[in-house]
Amino acid sequence: QVQLVESGGGLVQAGGSLRLSCAASGSILSINSMAWYRQAPGKQRELVAHISSGGSTKYADSVKGRFAISRDNVKNMVYLQMNSLKPEDTAVYYCAAWVVTTIREINGNSYWGQGTQVTVSS
Repeated sequence: QVQLVESGGGLVQAGGSLRLSCAASGSILSINSMAWYRQAPGKQRELVAHISSGGSTKYADSVKGRFAISRDNVKNMVYLQMNSLKPEDTAVYYCAAWVVTTIREINGNSYWGQGTQVTVSS
């Protein structure tokens, strides 16, 4: 069993910053890609940021230049630094990870956290 737990969400004013954290635990041999998704009320879940096992990153156009994803492979953590927040960033943010739990797995299976609420006031 693998568990992902997000933390760091909250209420901030427009222009402010938040740092989200996600901790993976359980039967983990290795973690390939990790990512942050978000879902606003009435909208589909969208990919916000992605980081490969080697540290290569990709971002949604809407957050480029404002958000930064990083990871700590020793601690099995992934972070999302969010700066210059806008009301449009308000959503539940979810951590995702592709985790290898046995030596017979190649790419691993995807796991999701429960989400953390980010609310940006105008």
